[in-house]
Amino acid sequence: MGRRRSDAVTLSDVAKLAGVSISTASKAINARDEVAPATRERVLRAAAELSFQPNALARGLISGRTRTIGLLTDELGGRFAIPILLGVENALANEQMSVLLCDARGDAIRRRHYISTLLARQVDGFIILGDDNDIRPSLTRDIPVPVVYVYCESSDPRDLSVIADDEGGARLAVEHLVSLQRKRIGHITGPRTYRAARDRVTALHRVLAEHGLDLAGGAPLYGEWSQRWGRHAARVLLATDPDIDAVFCGNDQIATGVADTLSRLGKRIPEDVAIVGYDNWEEFAADCRPPLTTVDLDLELLGTTAARYLFDALDGRRPSGVIRQPCRLVVRESTSALGPT
Repeated sequence: MGRRRSDAVTLSDVAKLAGVSISTASKAINARDEVAPATRERVLRAAAELSFQPNALARGLISGRTRTIGLLTDELGGRFAIPILLGVENALANEQMSVLLCDARGDAIRRRHYISTLLARQVDGFIILGDDNDIRPSLTRDIPVPVVYVYCESSDPRDLSVIADDEGGARLAVEHLVSLQRKRIGHITGPRTYRAARDRVTALHRVLAEHGLDLAGGAPLYGEWSQRWGRHAARVLLATDPDIDAVFCGNDQIATGVADTLSRLGKRIPEDVAIVGYDNWEEFAADCRPPLTTVDLDLELLGTTAARYLFDALDGRRPSGVIRQPCRLVVRESTSALGPT
């Protein structure tokens, strides 16, 4: 007969079977250094034999932690927040931890209120989630627990920030087009005010220079992160340089607009003009005609990485600086090698 609820195995039961004190059993189960390896093994073997399940609240009281993390964002409804949040949540769940989510919606007063609220809940640490991979003012001096920034870079170099490698992602895109023997590569992107747009342009120029190529159209076309801008800019680019054979776009929305205009003007994709987007936003990349080759930021992995660095900080290891997570190229039908010439 199984144990009744009132007969649940306790830490005292484990200690008794292992022949140690309750304090020693607790230290062994919580991996404290002051327990000899042989003793720890004996305690863990007793715990397994009794199917002992440590109480999460009790573990928190012993360790001085609540096993909760505060996640503060400014744009929960944005394209990038949810996948990053999922990565954070998965990592926390694996460690039997929870996340308390607050959306400041870009409001400084609301942000300060949420920081105070989360601290009052005694969260063990904070993850600050950005919305544009850009530099943002540090909040760390107002937060007395470990903080990790993700998809944004703190203005304080002593903080730890985990961001997507936009220059590396752009390099993947342009080198892919060059490998397909495309010689007249144009670039249509979002606002110049976005750091991501500027970083991608920097990488674009470097790769083209390495291969002795000039940028088609003479200069990047900066505009909106929209299909409308992609449709308009494609006409401008073709009027400036009718011989373009590839377009690297700043996001998948722009790329979808570019594909629409090129098709309307009788250009075959990818035979006449190859297109590469950015973000791997399935709603656009998979539904584009033809489906879009694009750069994936691995946003969920970005969230997981940030959570793991926070775990390190909670264990006393507090690295600083900027971690740039590599992107990956997802190849679909909008690019292919040119045929014989």
